[in-house]
Parts: sequence; C-alpha cells; structure tokens
Amino acid sequence: MTKILKQLPREERVRQVFKETKAVITDSHVVYTSGEHGSAYVNKDAIYPHPKEISELCGMFAEDFKDKNIEVVAGPAVGGVILETLTAQHLTQLTGREVFGVYAEKQEDEEKSFAFGRGYASFIKGKRVLVVEDVLTTGRSAEKVIKAIRKLGGKVVGLGVLCNRGGVKREAVGGVGIDALINVKMDSFKPEACPHCSSGIPINTDVGKGKEYLAKKKL
Repeated sequence: MTKILKQLPREERVRQVFKETKAVITDSHVVYTSGEHGSAYVNKDAIYPHPKEISELCGMFAEDFKDKNIEVVAGPAVGGVILETLTAQHLTQLTGREVFGVYAEKQEDEEKSFAFGRGYASFIKGKRVLVVEDVLTTGRSAEKVIKAIRKLGGKVVGLGVLCNRGGVKREAVGGVGIDALINVKMDSFKPEACPHCSSGIPINTDVGKGKEYLAKKKL
C-alpha cells in the first residue's frame, strides 16, 4: 500500500497534489457542466495519470472509513472506476478482509440515471457501501449512484470526494454525509451575466464544456 505522507497537514497535502499535477486551472474562461461560466476549473483528469498520488488520496478515504465496516466501494464511471478500485484495495489492506470495488455506468434514458451492470449489482444487495467521486459540482452524478445502490437494497454509509467545488450539502446527495478531501469555492455566472464574456476573453475548449457551448452557439 502506498504510504500516506505525514509531513504536511492533510488538506495542505491534498492541495499540493492538485497543484503539482496541474489539476487546478485559474485565470481562464471555463464553461461548467451546469452551463454556467467561471475563471477556474478543477481538472480531475490531470490527477489520474499519476498512480502514486491518486493512490495516496484514495488511502485517505480508506483511513476515514476503516472503522465503518465498509463491504463495497462504488463509484460512477469513468473516474470513479479508478477511485473505487484503489479505495477498496486500501480498505482491504487496512481491515484484513476483502472489500469489493464496483462501478455504475450512465444510462441512455431520459433521466441519465446510473445502473450497475456487468454482474456488479449482486455485490450491492444488503451490503454497506462507500461511494467515491472525484469532483462535486452539483452532486447529481453522486446522487444518482446513491439512488441506484438503494434501489438494489444496499446501505450507503458515506460519500468520499476528492474535491467539493460546488459547496454541495448532504441534502443534495440523498442525505449522505460528505467526506471531502478539500473544499474549493469558485464563483460562477450565468452566460448572460458572465464578465469574461463581456470582456471578450476566449472560452477554454480544452476542459469543461466550452467546445459544446461554442458548437451550440453556432447553430
């Protein structure tokens, strides 16, 4: 198991990891999933190529929930696949018993719900489940995964997130307690009130939904 560094307070260490992996973008013009605009962005995809760092962060989730009798760790595809696997591995090593890792996939229905396919549903029923997610903006994806788990008869014990950037409260995720490694406050604006649009700052099309937003404007 990757050793969790103790030199820095945990939140400071998490912020260091985000900075070193260039996972936080500032002074830009970003379109968020919600459709609102802002100047900063948490690019969680920048962390995933670094196995040592992402394993360290997942180890923090495991430390927080090692005494909660977690039987299964679940997350939404795609990023949640990495998080659930590594967190389950850490919990298995910390507790001395096998903790399973499974993931839910987005469905092509009207609600864009999540479901556990590939035989993973059988691991959920009657089990104590920890849900893991990378970044919370509105909490919708996490809430849908939690809903899917409860529908299968699983008990959701908690929600671990790398970063809560939307100030999401437990009420938005089905009343489940949120264990965020860091909380980041980012201002956002409706497109019609966006100061970056007014200033003519180009939209970043490398991250967020900037490319889709510009494509729709051309229609």
